[in-house]
Amino acid sequence: MKSTLNTILFAALIAVPIASSAWAEAPVAAEVSPPGDIPDNQAFVMFTSPTGYAVKIPEGWSRKDDGTKTTFSDKYNHVALQLTDVPHAIDEAYAKASLVPDIQTSGRAVDGLSVKTLKLKSGPVIAIEYASNSEPNAVTNKQVREENERIYFVKDKQMMMMTLSAPVGADNVDQWLFMANSFRWK
Repeated sequence: MKSTLNTILFAALIAVPIASSAWAEAPVAAEVSPPGDIPDNQAFVMFTSPTGYAVKIPEGWSRKDDGTKTTFSDKYNHVALQLTDVPHAIDEAYAKASLVPDIQTSGRAVDGLSVKTLKLKSGPVIAIEYASNSEPNAVTNKQVREENERIYFVKDKQMMMMTLSAPVGADNVDQWLFMANSFRWK
């Protein structure tokens, strides 16, 4: 009886996954028909932050404020806005040396990183594109593979990180460009 109980306990222990930050997370397969296209006729509303910026966000998306970070979301689409200090202007070399490693260490199964300069209505900005896994769904624990574009706006030693995320394959290029072009410092 005792050896049967020990065998059952041992089997139960090895069947339970052990969480470890040393284990790398594997990329989740992309959805065949991704939910996440922002409709072409989507209405946008101006969000004005008390911290000194404004940007147009899709109407009806939920909003979550967490200190200096505000996130808008709808299903698997997210727009995260985070204000931080930066000691100097940034360029592509700085982005590759400092910002890319931050994304790699803070994201989930990040790959496909590319850095570029965009010319927006507010002026030139640095943008980093990459793929990652989403955060697990709080109810189902399901993850999706996401494409992300993080855009860095800098003014007077303040940096706004606008991170746009959607399932891989979603066609949001025009809507993301619209939101990025709507960004204004106040």
